[in-house]
Amino acid sequence: MNVPNTSPQCLLKYKWVKLPRKELSPGKGLMGSWMRLAARAAFRPGQAKYCGHINDVPLASWVGGIVGLKSILGTKNREKTLETMNKLSELGYISYTLDVETKKLSYTIKDWVVECSGEACLNGTIYATDGYGFLCLPRIITQRLANTQYKFEDSDAWLDLWCHTVWQDPKNAFSHMAPAVQFGQYGAVLTLEKLGVRWGWEKTKVWRFLQKHRDVFTLHKLPGSFGCLVFNMNYPTGADVQAPTDDEVIRILGEIRILAGNTYSDALNHDRLNKIVAWFSKELLPQTQPGSTEVSDENRVAVSAPIIRAYISHCWNCKNCNNDCWGNGLKSISSVRDDTGVLRRNKNIGGYDYG
Repeated sequence: MNVPNTSPQCLLKYKWVKLPRKELSPGKGLMGSWMRLAARAAFRPGQAKYCGHINDVPLASWVGGIVGLKSILGTKNREKTLETMNKLSELGYISYTLDVETKKLSYTIKDWVVECSGEACLNGTIYATDGYGFLCLPRIITQRLANTQYKFEDSDAWLDLWCHTVWQDPKNAFSHMAPAVQFGQYGAVLTLEKLGVRWGWEKTKVWRFLQKHRDVFTLHKLPGSFGCLVFNMNYPTGADVQAPTDDEVIRILGEIRILAGNTYSDALNHDRLNKIVAWFSKELLPQTQPGSTEVSDENRVAVSAPIIRAYISHCWNCKNCNNDCWGNGLKSISSVRDDTGVLRRNKNIGGYDYG
C-alpha cells in the first residue's frame, strides 16, 4: 500500500514471515535445501513441461527428474540428493515420490503458507521465477530441528534468526529502531551461550557465525552481562531502515531501566532485563490511533519492499489487514498500565506491578 512519507506504515500480524527469494540462506544445512525446494515449488496447480513430458503439478509441488532436482539443490550426485530428500521427509518438511521405471520424481512442501498470498494468479508459469518474489514461512519452521536436538548448520542457524525477526513489536522497543531477532515473549535480548545451546554450537562458533553474516545480522553488545541485540538489516519492511548506533541502543536501554525504577539496577541480569523490556517497551512507543484495534501478541510480519512486490509470484489480495498504525510522536511517561489496561502499583518494580 502507498502511504505518505510522514506516516508510519501499517504492518500485518501473522504467525508467518516473508523471505525474499533473492535472500535465500547461503551455506550448508537442511534448511538451505528446504528453502531451495520451496522456492521452486508451484504457487498454483497447473501443468509444467519437463524433458518433453507435460506433468500435472499440484500446489506447493514440483515434478521432474533427478537431474532437475540436483540442479535445484546444488548437489552433484544422486546419492547425496536422495539422502537430503529422505532427511527432510523424515522430519516432516516434505513428501516425495520417485518412480524407478520412468525416473519421474515429485515433491510437495508440507509447511506451505497459503494465507499470505491471497487469490492465485491464473496466467503465466506455475513455477516462480528464480530470485523474485518471496516465500512465506511459518515462524516455527526451525523449531522442529531444535526440538530434536539437531546440530544446526549454517543455513539452519541463518533461517532460525530470520524466522525469529520481529518488526515494531509493541513489547520490544528495540524492534522499532530496526527489525530485531527475538525468541519468545521474553527473548528480545540474546546471549551467545543460549544461541549455542539451541544450535548445538560452542559460544565461539556462534560469534564467528554472526561475524560472517554481519552484513545481514548486525550485533550490538550491551553493557556488562546483559547480553546482546541482533538486528536483521535485510528484513523487508518497505521502509529505509538504518542500523541503530550504540548510543541509540544504550539510550533506549536507559529509558527502559528508568521506567523500571532502577529497583534491580544492582542485580539486573539478562533474564530480568528481558522481562522489563517486555513490560515497559509500550511506554516508550507512540499510542495507537483512535479506533485502531488492540495489538495482538503475535509479532508483526514484514511487508514486501516495492522492488520485490513488482515480481511477486502470487497475486496479493490482502483480506486480513488490521488497522494498527502507530501515531506520531513519543508517549509521555506519566502512567503505566498492564496488558488489561488496569493501573497497578507495586513498589518492587518502579511502583507498578507488571507480573
